[in-house]
Amino acid sequence: MEAYTEFAAVYDIFMDDTPYEMWCERIRERLVSYGIAEGLVLDLGCGTGTLTELLAKAGYDMIGIDASQEMLGRALQKRDVSGHDILYLCQDMREFELYGTVRAAVSLCDSVNYILEPEELLGVFRLINNYLDPGGIFLFDFNTDYKYREVIGDTVIAENRESCSFIWENYFEEKDCINEYDLTFFVKEADARYRKFTETHYQRGYTLEEMKALLKRAGLILLEAFDADSGGAAGPKSERIGIAARESGKSVEADQGER
Repeated sequence: MEAYTEFAAVYDIFMDDTPYEMWCERIRERLVSYGIAEGLVLDLGCGTGTLTELLAKAGYDMIGIDASQEMLGRALQKRDVSGHDILYLCQDMREFELYGTVRAAVSLCDSVNYILEPEELLGVFRLINNYLDPGGIFLFDFNTDYKYREVIGDTVIAENRESCSFIWENYFEEKDCINEYDLTFFVKEADARYRKFTETHYQRGYTLEEMKALLKRAGLILLEAFDADSGGAAGPKSERIGIAARESGKSVEADQGER
């Protein structure tokens, strides 16, 4: 089964302790510090649209891209309730297309870790650099190789909720730094019986040095790297690292002349 199909129906239940509001505020603060207080922003790997909605509420014009139709279905339901004018596109981030450039792009909740080959991630970064306005900003986070190797690799996590439960089994493959998630869900149906389904996810752990090299090759200028959980400096034991990078290669003067 492909990732984020049936899982989409219970995704928000199991992510209810995710600090989306804090993430949104940190994103807004960083974008404002780089001179982007409004305008068009891309949420790459937007999932069910929770963060996309918060950024729209903060005043940004949002585009959300995700490869899962089921996840986007949930995002569309949220848009119907909020009334925000968000454009959602079902596309693979490795080959996404936009109608024009955006002032900023964000990709959170370790979406880039689903890109298992460094050369494919390089392609994603090149696309982002291409679709950013001159001097545009790219903010993203990633799970580190340290997290998979030392924290969650080869562990089993289980959680029980009133309407559903899950078992999350991790298998870490050291050679290629790939973590396999085997997820088993038990969802309570209307007749009180539980339906079982499974999904398998794969993520690659990256080092900060690898990310820096890929950004440089893609033409993006690294601005800062920070511990995405604490907000402090990134270190060797950071489990999730945030990156801010700037577009390069376009002429601001030429762009303003065209407009």
